[in-house]
Amino acid sequence: MYKWSETDELIEEAVREWVRENVRPHVAALEAGTMKPYPIVRKLFADFGIDELGREAIEKILTGQQRKPDARVDNPGKRGRSGSPLAGQESLAVILTKELCAVSMGVFATFAVSLGLGAATIMSRGTPAQRKRWVPDLVTFDKVAAWALTEPDSGSDAFGGMRTTVRRDGDDYLLNGQKTFITNGPDADVIVVYAKLDDGDTTVHRRDRKVLTFVLDRGMAGLTQAAPFEKMGMNSSPTGELFFSDVRVSRDRLLGETEEHGGGDGRASARAGFAIERMGVAAMALGVIEECLRVCVDYAKNRTLWGNPIGDFQLIQLKLAKMEIARQHVRNIVFRGIELAQAGTMPTLAEASAAKWYASEAATEVAMEAVQLLGGNGYMREYHVEQLARDAKSLMVYAGSNEIQITHVAKGLLG
Repeated sequence: MYKWSETDELIEEAVREWVRENVRPHVAALEAGTMKPYPIVRKLFADFGIDELGREAIEKILTGQQRKPDARVDNPGKRGRSGSPLAGQESLAVILTKELCAVSMGVFATFAVSLGLGAATIMSRGTPAQRKRWVPDLVTFDKVAAWALTEPDSGSDAFGGMRTTVRRDGDDYLLNGQKTFITNGPDADVIVVYAKLDDGDTTVHRRDRKVLTFVLDRGMAGLTQAAPFEKMGMNSSPTGELFFSDVRVSRDRLLGETEEHGGGDGRASARAGFAIERMGVAAMALGVIEECLRVCVDYAKNRTLWGNPIGDFQLIQLKLAKMEIARQHVRNIVFRGIELAQAGTMPTLAEASAAKWYASEAATEVAMEAVQLLGGNGYMREYHVEQLARDAKSLMVYAGSNEIQITHVAKGLLG
């Protein structure tokens, strides 16, 4: 069974110390929205050489594509082929995920969406010219990407309920519609957008129309990036709405530059993103659980009641023991994900959904129990667990509500 190596443990301690020094002091400003997460991520990439890893990885891939102009990267999950600076660095990716989420989940979400969904979609579906145009600045985090699928009336029914459309206009397309709950939406430099093709064929129901994927740049005429939402949790991650009013997009912004590329439908790239994102939720949950357990164990040893540490009481011991069980289970799910990635394979959608469902519920339960264990202190921001509880709850909605995950798990069983 997979376990952390000595090198992994050294990296874990280094990342934890970096987060303690560079993120924790700014949590209040990040939560209030007076400080953006992007400079912190850029410093993280620079200090750990992630930007250079990304630059070298994408240069190798693009050089290979120049030799083979028709090259495609059809499996974004295959190790080392996504162009991500963390491709082939699965344990480092997990460590970064959980250590950042232990302190500020939104900071992690900022670059995870930009790389894991934005850049990865362009790499998996784009032409060599499109990858060269957008991906280098994204993998180094010189620019930030958003991934725009969700709409006000089509959250769980992302494809069937999609109302954002494109219609042909000469050699170009005109994009109209709205997206919501878009991570990095207010500030993104590059936006990957999914839209239904409106070709005037009234015999095809709107639900069944082809989905195309486009790449937009900040500042395009007709594109509006609204101000960030006020949220319950993950406040360090700017999330907002996007509006499209006759945005003119040329064919070179259509991923693949043909409506028939990738089977002629953008659903496949979105579904690959679902699996990656949902496995990532397990690592995010692990960070919350580990931090809650650390805070609670320390509190149980030092907080006294009737002259005794509260850790002497069995009800407190039960809470801690349940947290530890949750930690072990979620860690095993995360290790399973690392093993799959190192083997160059992807989990099924059902497996990724099961991981997301269980881990998000476990993290939320642990965080709420942490608030309860600390009593009045747990309700105060000083002890951090109230923020962890708010952030953890978002995981039950993030990457698809847990109710939808249940249906994917069941469908995987029933065939």
